[in-house]
Amino acid sequence: MTLPQKITTYSITILVPIFLLMTSIRLLLFPVYTILEYQRPGFPPDTYGFTLQDRLKWSQVSLDYLSNGAGIEFLADQKLDASTPLYNERELSHMLDVKKLVQLMLIIWPLIGIFILGAGVLAMRGGWLPHFWQAVSRGGWAAVGLILAILVAVMVSFNALFTGFHRIFFSGDTWLFQYSDTLIRLFPMPFWQDAFTVMGALVLLGGLFLGLFGRKQSYAG
Repeated sequence: MTLPQKITTYSITILVPIFLLMTSIRLLLFPVYTILEYQRPGFPPDTYGFTLQDRLKWSQVSLDYLSNGAGIEFLADQKLDASTPLYNERELSHMLDVKKLVQLMLIIWPLIGIFILGAGVLAMRGGWLPHFWQAVSRGGWAAVGLILAILVAVMVSFNALFTGFHRIFFSGDTWLFQYSDTLIRLFPMPFWQDAFTVMGALVLLGGLFLGLFGRKQSYAG
């Protein structure tokens, strides 16, 4: 293999777990997860008065904001009633930070997919397809190892994992809120614990598939 081909295969191995992780996050941004989660037996009710329909309505508004092109006024203009905004200023600031991360991910995610597919086409034409599939397989197994570690962390101490995640991506204590704040009422800790678990399961399945399928294809090629 040439040096550019080696660099490409190493890049694929690194990018496959990232692509799988971003894919799982993108799937969780669709309404189906929130709808199922709110109706899960044992999901904690809102002690401050949100009904199931309230949660479904306002969570969808929040998710729409993260993936659309609107500014923060999209959320700032939302009202629980005539005199009560959906989110306070602290919550709006955090949602803006989250949106920046989500929007960046929505740019990077398809670019990684295009890169991997493009590398596959070049490998097929250049006669190094088995090496391409080996890289995909290694990336799949790397994703499995990574996600198993995360799932263990979820089971051992989800609070520590959740705190560490926020300290990496958000400054100071801007992500901490009162239990009476809308963000916590809509998305309590069990919501995120289940989200991390579902995300991990999706990445685990994707990693196993690519690990096994890539290995098979590398031998076939």
